[in-house]
Order: sequence, then C-alpha cells, then structure tokens
Amino acid sequence: MVDKWYQLSVEVHRRYGGKFATMPKVPVTSMDDFAIYYSPGVAEVSRRISGNPDLAFELTSRWNVIAVISDGTRVLGLGNVGPEAAYAVMEGKALIFKYLGGVDAVPLPIRARDADRFIEVVKAVEPAFGGINLEDIESPKCFRLLDQLSKELKIPVWHDDQQGTATATLAGLINATKLTGKDLRGSTIALVGAGASNIYTARLLMAYGVKPGNLILVDTKGILHPERDDVDRLMVENPWKYELALRTNAERRKGGIAEAMRGVDIVVAASRPGPGVIKKEWVAQMNKDPIVFALANPTPEIWPWEAKEAGAKIVATGRSDLPNQVNNSLVFPAVFRGLLDVRARTVVDQMLIAAAEELAKFVESRMGEEYILPKMTEWEVYPREAAAVAAKASELGLARRPLSYREELNIAQEIIGKSVKALEVLMESGLIPK
Repeated sequence: MVDKWYQLSVEVHRRYGGKFATMPKVPVTSMDDFAIYYSPGVAEVSRRISGNPDLAFELTSRWNVIAVISDGTRVLGLGNVGPEAAYAVMEGKALIFKYLGGVDAVPLPIRARDADRFIEVVKAVEPAFGGINLEDIESPKCFRLLDQLSKELKIPVWHDDQQGTATATLAGLINATKLTGKDLRGSTIALVGAGASNIYTARLLMAYGVKPGNLILVDTKGILHPERDDVDRLMVENPWKYELALRTNAERRKGGIAEAMRGVDIVVAASRPGPGVIKKEWVAQMNKDPIVFALANPTPEIWPWEAKEAGAKIVATGRSDLPNQVNNSLVFPAVFRGLLDVRARTVVDQMLIAAAEELAKFVESRMGEEYILPKMTEWEVYPREAAAVAAKASELGLARRPLSYREELNIAQEIIGKSVKALEVLMESGLIPK
C-alpha cells in the first residue's frame, strides 16, 4: 500500500509541477491600478512603514505570510536528504497551512546546516514574514534554533516537530484521562523516545501542571536519571535532555523501556517505527486502564490491537487509518491563524495549552475510546482553536492587535472559509485541473 502512495505521489507532483503558487488578491481592471499597487502610489506606503515598521502588518501581506524553513537534515523518516529534497515536504506543509488555516506559507529550504549560520539566515529574512515555521531539523540543534530565534525575533517562531506534536498529544491525553477517570496532572507517564517531540511534550506537560517527578523519559541508552554515565556529556551536548534528566524520574528508575513502563498510567512513545518496540507484556504491567500513545510512523511502536489485548483502555497512533490519530495538522494551521490575526510577537506554552484544551473540548460531548481528538475533516475546530490562541496571546500582552475569542472566531471562520471556497472555485473552473 505504501508503494502505491509513493508512485502516485511522484506522478501527481510531476503532473502539476509541484503544489504551490502565488496569486494576486487585488483586482486589476486597468493599467491605472498599477499606479496604486506599485509606482508611484506605493512610495507613500513605504514611507509610512519606514516611520513605523509595525505598519507592515497593516499595509502589506506580511501579516498573513510565514516561512516554512528547513535545512533538510531530518526529513520525515528519510533523515538528512538535503534542502532540495526537503522542498517537496515544505511545499506540502504550505498547502495544508493554506487549506486548513488560510495562511500564506512559503517553502524556504536553506543551505545552512551550521546552527549559527541557520540563525543568521532566519534573522535576515524576518522582515518578510509574520511568523516562522521551523521544519524537519535534526536534534538537538532544533532545540537551540527554536529557543534562540524565539528570543531574538519579534514574530512567532514555531517548530512543528516539537510544539505541534506536543500540543496534539496534550489534547489527546486530556480526553483520554477523562475517559479513564485518571487525573492527568497526577498521572505517572513514561515517554519512550527523547527526541524533539517527546522533549517538548515533557516540557508542555510540566507547564500544564504534571509533576516533573512523575515523568520518566527513555532514550536509546535507557531511562534518563542524574547518575547515568553520560550525564556530564549531555550537559554539554544536549542541555535540554540534561535538564530533564535532573528534573524528572523522582523514583530514580534505571533500565530501559520495560522498567520505565512498569506501573505507570500512560506511555507516550515517539521513537522508532515498530511493531515490537513496545511489547504486550510491558503494557500488561502498567496501571489499571492504561493509556498508550504509539506515535511512530509509518508503523506504531505497538499495534493498537496488541495494546488492547494487553489491557490498554485508550490507544492512539500517528496514522490516519487507525482510530485516535495524533496529528500535527490539527494544530499548526489554527495556531498560526490565531497568532497572525493578532500580529503576535511570539508564541509561548500558555498558548499551546489553550489550543490543546480547545481541541479536547471540541469532541468532549461525543468522545469515546476511539474518538478522543477531532479529525482533519472537521474543519470547524480550526477557527475555534485559532480563537483560543488569539485570546490567550491578547490576555498575555503579546499581541500587537488584541482580539477577544469571539472576535477572532469570526475572523478565522471568514478567512479559512474563503480559502476553502477559493480552492473549490479554481477546481470547478478548471484552472486547477482534476
């Protein structure tokens, strides 16, 4: 089946010459219009922005344009394939941004593998964009890039492999714990895999109120704890993992995945494709009604039916053909919609929590063991999520243009609705051929 999608994808990309294009959004009825849009009229626009750079968010398209930036060092499951190969993935991301969030996203793979060079390039292009989406970047470099660029830029900087996955995971866990009668903030949680997504998931869970000592992280060398042989090296090479080695695992457990999962309420795996990475007997040793998130793609660390046979009450994966998909696409289009509409200066964890809570709330009245998160097709969730993010940014004083939840809900519904309608019209007219 996977081979079928591979072949179809190549054929479709060749047929359409890629997935991305730019298009004017102003009417052109005569040559006089260019005197307004370009010379001489545009000189006054530039003059005003020169006196107040924030006017760029009112007088140009910058307010709705973001860059999807990658160095091509960790592309999907392919690894370091380079920036040229990364373009196809960044372009796909741009398509989803536009269709689900009404966001004009520009694919921007760059030849800058060195972290300092990467930061220099992104800082140089900041004036062109209202936000930055970092994508498919190797760990631990991705942590430094996100932290430093978030501090130095005056626009939101987002790394979907970290923040997107963490937000969707938190939303799923909020509903999974409600269904099982567990208290998420008091639950014990094993995090299998200590790369970009699970390190940020740990950070977001702690921001949500989960006790740091209740988290147990496992990387390829075993459970993180302060006495591990390589802890001094981690302090230098991966300070983000080092900090978690000190703060988490209050029991000071040692060993591997089996030891990390013993007697815990929840396991969140974001490691390597399975099956067999997590074994049925390890699930059976978890607390009553355990929750298993096996998020590796294309094959989860344990098949859902195996986890269920071992006693799991709720199982989620990263796949669209299985129940309870934990999908970044539920998060990034809506989060950026909200951030852009309030002209946010940055994005912080409180906004991610607001997004996760809104995602969870959307399905609350209908949720069940195989429905803990919305599906991508339920587009009504995106304006609601955008509104939650915009309202939180405004509440925190991080918005250039503060908006209430209701105000942003109306704005987001209009923008996303127009984006969907525009694609439909282009297809119906034949300008985008079938």
